[in-house]
Amino acid sequence: MQQQTMQQRSLQQHEIDDQVFELYDEYCHGKLNRRQFFERAAALTIAGASALSMAKALIPNYAKAQEVLFTDERIKATWIDYESPGGSSGAMRGYLAQPVGDGPFPAVLVMHENRGLNPYIQDVARRFAVAGFLALAPDGLAPIGGYPGNDDDGRAMQRTLDQAKLRQDMVNSARFVKRHPLSTGKLAATGFCWGGGTTNFLATELGDELQAAAPFYGAAADTAKVPNISAAVQVHYAENDERVNAMRADYESALVAHGATYEMHVYPGTRHGFHNYSTPRYDVEAAKLAWTRMVAFFHQHLA
Repeated sequence: MQQQTMQQRSLQQHEIDDQVFELYDEYCHGKLNRRQFFERAAALTIAGASALSMAKALIPNYAKAQEVLFTDERIKATWIDYESPGGSSGAMRGYLAQPVGDGPFPAVLVMHENRGLNPYIQDVARRFAVAGFLALAPDGLAPIGGYPGNDDDGRAMQRTLDQAKLRQDMVNSARFVKRHPLSTGKLAATGFCWGGGTTNFLATELGDELQAAAPFYGAAADTAKVPNISAAVQVHYAENDERVNAMRADYESALVAHGATYEMHVYPGTRHGFHNYSTPRYDVEAAKLAWTRMVAFFHQHLA
């Protein structure tokens, strides 16, 4: 009866056992496929019931992941194609969102997780447009057909790409939106998980082309390349994210040694993915605080 009740409603983060979250982290990072994730969860017995319902509750529901609809009258959003020399195919496709008006606007690059440009990341781009930015969310899967409509296939597709070429597509996307006719020429970058790590990479790669960077729970920058960073950096960490947090101390030491302008924020009680409001890992208070901090930071450094 307990299991049936749990399946009939959305579970909250505190109702999901840590063991299931650990399995989900392996699933998200490609160490387990969905079948394996469900099988291992089903083998767990928690409070006298199978943990399978907990595992199913963690699968993203993108119907929930829309804070700004594409029909919102405050913005304009469209798909665009542009060149990407040295990338996966030489061409890229992205989702461009802008405030209503003639501009110009400060530009933001929004980078997805390890599964392509899903509806959650499109919504983040629209939220930036509402906040006054020209936002481009590139789809790293565009050269091989684009985000396929579900995260499992998207994750598998992203693993097939040459990672150096995929990152070059992000570099080219950053330069494209920076030079867009509606851009002021000031550029910020943010991303989540894989996109967070790539935000750190862009900070070292773009130098003074990038004015601000806000990675969310992503791999740290190569410490040997930290001296290349000109951007102000605002890093967002989940408290319970051992893999990513293990890189923090060395990254911060390198930023200090370089004399970089930076902030690091850790959100108590949160898990990897806490900003993504399509799963129970979402932490509403932490996500709102991180968003407010990031938008203010970008306005400050792109003014």
